[in-house]
Amino acid sequence: MQLREHVLLAPYTTLGLGGRARYFIECGTEEQVRAALASAAERRLPVYVLGGGSNVVFLDSGFPGLVLHITIAGMELRDGPAPEVRAGAGVDWDTLVQGVVERGWSGVECLSGIPGTVGGTPIQNVGAYGQEIAETLVSVACLDRTTLERRTFTARDCAFGYRDSRFKRADRGRYVVLEVTLRLARDQRPRIRYPELQRAVAERGGLDTVAAGDAVRLVREAVLALRRRKSMVLDPADPNTRSAGSFFTNPVVPASAFADLEQRWQGIPSFPADGGVKVPAAWLVEQAGFPKGYRGGGGGGGGGSGISTRHALALVNLGGTSADLLALAEEVRAGVEKQFGIRLAYEPEVVSPSSPPPSRSR
Repeated sequence: MQLREHVLLAPYTTLGLGGRARYFIECGTEEQVRAALASAAERRLPVYVLGGGSNVVFLDSGFPGLVLHITIAGMELRDGPAPEVRAGAGVDWDTLVQGVVERGWSGVECLSGIPGTVGGTPIQNVGAYGQEIAETLVSVACLDRTTLERRTFTARDCAFGYRDSRFKRADRGRYVVLEVTLRLARDQRPRIRYPELQRAVAERGGLDTVAAGDAVRLVREAVLALRRRKSMVLDPADPNTRSAGSFFTNPVVPASAFADLEQRWQGIPSFPADGGVKVPAAWLVEQAGFPKGYRGGGGGGGGGSGISTRHALALVNLGGTSADLLALAEEVRAGVEKQFGIRLAYEPEVVSPSSPPPSRSR
């Protein structure tokens, strides 16, 4: 375990943005994570826990404390009537998905191509194309940053919601994910809930004429093709992939508020959701005057950032700074709020160095 100083954070993120970390350390085992946290607590250093860097925005000023990069490896696939996979928090997420899909196991095929590591998936209940990690998660093993003790949470314990979990709310910043266990299904054709994916699968001949295992693989191929068309699969040759994926979550509005919107905006798309009606954030962004390919600057955003030419929710680093990107995000958010009365929520985390590290009990 090597402690490094003044490490540039930009290369550790998919956005390619961020200043330097005062201290930086890679931890590949639970013991190393515990030791790093103990040392940081003794020195009163703020700590940021970094995974794959696909859902984070570091400021240009960097981070004044310790960035703890989780690289815990290892993946165990257990076959059976209800197969399971246990993976370290540092395992590449799509490597896990590819591994289970190759075996014909279903449950995460719609989550193909999502960048980042396994450890980040339960924190925001990663989801795509009608599928969420909450549907397959069995347990999450964590290290309590306060006590440095290991604790395991079941799926019920995680209090999952839309792009949400206990780790983003009451226990925000308290736990470091060490490993995740998922339970999948075998000999079952995938359930496809998302209309866009249904059409893509139909174009490939549909699922009814192929065996269950082949159906799972077909869905993965369709998802990857859809994501590539939107520049949502990492590709160094595609500048649109210098993003954090969708920058805004789809808002859920009360049914009464949506009825008012529907009167003013005929044809507004929507989906049923717990607590109200879900409205696609991408539609709101474009209708508010921010089309694909929009360049920041009109609202003080600077020309170093823009909206992807392929996806209205992806804010792209075009050679600028974190300040450029965040100014554009605020420009878009203000425009949507002015037009629709809806304030969009960020999906990636903007790292703030202001909160002190938790105290460690003896």
